Amino acid sequence: MSLPVDGCPCGSGQSLAQCCGRFHAGEPAPTPEALMRSRFSAFALELADYLLASWHPSTRPAVLAPESATRWLRLEVLESVEASAGKSVDQADEGYVHFRATFREGRHFAALQEASRFRREGGRWFYLDGSPTVTRLKPGRNDACVCGSGRKFKVCCGSE
Repeated sequence: MSLPVDGCPCGSGQSLAQCCGRFHAGEPAPTPEALMRSRFSAFALELADYLLASWHPSTRPAVLAPESATRWLRLEVLESVEASAGKSVDQADEGYVHFRATFREGRHFAALQEASRFRREGGRWFYLDGSPTVTRLKPGRNDACVCGSGRKFKVCCGSE
């Protein structure tokens, strides 16, 4: 596992403490997107307890196997919606987040894309479920790095 040196793993540009760290410490995430970002960061930081606690009880697995071979590199939020018939956004009890998460396993890179569903109960958002697809990435040496650093792949993640 490699911890971020320039901010939160979710890519918000804020420090971990200002961003996802406060949710990992127990503060409720205010939106489905904030919860999803904090869950991405929890995957990157291997915080299995947080992942389980933020998973809706109706779909939560009994345990999460450690994935220390997976290195989460980048999160892109493609769409985020809070909805509930006849209620304001602040009162919404369902949410949807469509995202793409880039990761590395050994020398292989891939992107997980998922349309996730979230539910709010008792003032807290929970991850309910999603429809994931995984696509293998084959970046070329001179392509932009898959991690989103803006550098060429060969001098960034391709040099590791």
